[in-house]
Amino acid sequence: MIKRVLQIQIESDLSLQKVQVIFGARQIGKTTLLDTVFNRFEGKKLWLSADDADVRELFIDANSTRLKQLFGTYNLLVIDEVQRIENAGLLLKIMADQLKSVHVMATGSSAFELRDKISESMAGRANEYRLFPFWMQEMANHTNIFEEKRLLEHRMIFGYYPEVVNNPGQEKKILQQICDSNLYKDIYSLTQVKKPYLLEKILQAIALQLGSVVSFNELSRLVGADKETIERYIFLLEQAFVIYRLPSFSRNLRNEINKGRKIYFFDNGIRNSIINNFSPLNLRTDKGALWENFLMSERLKKISYGQLYCNRYFWRTRQQQEIDYIEDFDGVLHAFEYKYGPESRSKLPLTFSKAYPQHTFSVIDTKNYERFVMGQV
Repeated sequence: MIKRVLQIQIESDLSLQKVQVIFGARQIGKTTLLDTVFNRFEGKKLWLSADDADVRELFIDANSTRLKQLFGTYNLLVIDEVQRIENAGLLLKIMADQLKSVHVMATGSSAFELRDKISESMAGRANEYRLFPFWMQEMANHTNIFEEKRLLEHRMIFGYYPEVVNNPGQEKKILQQICDSNLYKDIYSLTQVKKPYLLEKILQAIALQLGSVVSFNELSRLVGADKETIERYIFLLEQAFVIYRLPSFSRNLRNEINKGRKIYFFDNGIRNSIINNFSPLNLRTDKGALWENFLMSERLKKISYGQLYCNRYFWRTRQQQEIDYIEDFDGVLHAFEYKYGPESRSKLPLTFSKAYPQHTFSVIDTKNYERFVMGQV
């Protein structure tokens, strides 16, 4: 069992009178994590999966009286895939208000409506957690940092999905199964997704532009859909935890690109499966993009799990000056340039350093990356 860093925080927060909701993509270990917490919990407990139709029926038109009758005698109630339940946000609110002696925990593999409903109706009543595929720190804790560093190229190609990590030799098959049957499952259930094939074309186009500034107008021409459809589908892919956007940084300079965005994947293996390319790094033309996506996703895990609060950007000018990644911590800008080879040299653009004197600058390569994606900032 590879221990997740969220387990300690979740178990500690059981003492709070709040509903605990764990978000994350399908098949990244939400159920396994909660199962571990569930089995360690001492007291009367109940596990429900909202993937089951009879479980969803339990909550139809349920009010506070009905919920007390069903669950009032339990100390712990777990609802897996809670987004499958109609009016899930309202039901969780009622539980938080009326079942104060019951610890309620829930998982959700999409944030389409659930997160909005939680934000609107459960202010102060819920703790939200984000679970990602395995983090490099978790793997290093399980084995050791030296073993994990030896697997760097493998991770860049096949990623950190738990089933992929736990079944060496079957990586391609598992990733293709995830993409074919689970990756879009929640998205396809929505009425606004009328053309599933278009969703896959958009994702393939994004995968091939990894590391580049993405233009919705260009995507529109590539896949043959209007810009509004492109934006809507990208939003849905974000809500399903497949991709995420990184905005451009701009404050002072007229020649800065201030409306651009880059789009990254939460997992390298998913990205490579979408374009069906699992070639080794020495045969690839996208090694730099894979390195960038790997660092971005691992850094995101570190920031999220460490509860580090910062704004995240890239920077580029119309003269093609650029910085791969910027973090804004309370007005101090920390700029990072990504280079796969440690022999590569890079300097911070003079335009940036003059415009933003409150900054630091680091080059992240294969010799120092573990400090960037693990441990303390």
